[in-house]
Amino acid sequence: MCTVNIRSIQHFMYCPRRWGLLEINDDWEENIYVIKANLMHKRVHSGEHDYSSKNKKVISSLSVYNDELDIYGVIDCVEFKRDKNGRYIKDLNDKFNITIVEYKPTKPKDKEFWPSDAIQVFAQKLCVDYVFKCDSEACIYYGDVRRRSQLPFKECFEDYLNEIKGYLKNMRSYMAKNTIPQIRKGQRCSGCSLEYLCLPRTKNIAIKQQILSTLGDKV
Repeated sequence: MCTVNIRSIQHFMYCPRRWGLLEINDDWEENIYVIKANLMHKRVHSGEHDYSSKNKKVISSLSVYNDELDIYGVIDCVEFKRDKNGRYIKDLNDKFNITIVEYKPTKPKDKEFWPSDAIQVFAQKLCVDYVFKCDSEACIYYGDVRRRSQLPFKECFEDYLNEIKGYLKNMRSYMAKNTIPQIRKGQRCSGCSLEYLCLPRTKNIAIKQQILSTLGDKV
């Protein structure tokens, strides 16, 4: 079974072909959206938001894993709030309730969160719960509105679990065959940083070759 990085699940949801170019072909290009997200995560992962108080400890850039699903990743921020009814954390020598906080630049206008963002954080929850033997809470902090959106994992746990298992199965199938998926019908490519490494580039090359061939016939 192929080990999967949590962040790649979101790429697969957005576009399986983009995911294949990134994970199988090792392609990479940045655009304004990628740079904006990277700057936000750089600030979060710098550790400047880490702190400890009497009732709370905040840790950024926390590495987690889940051996049962063979997934791993790094979480933007995890909050440990002291609670006598919480889960005992050996390294912190006390009982805590745990909350995952994922940072994203832009909130959708017509809903509380993007589905692909929620799946990514759900994968993080599966890892946190596995490592700390707990039932963590989770939310997304959207930078443009400067507030958190709570995620409904307790109410829809089985639905999210089945969905993520489906993605992992499909991703591992492509990885095992070393095959990059074809582009989906109706896929929107304008915001993708890999737009010109994908099919549009292939089309442009074909057009260029056709033009050169026509010019050659006239020479």
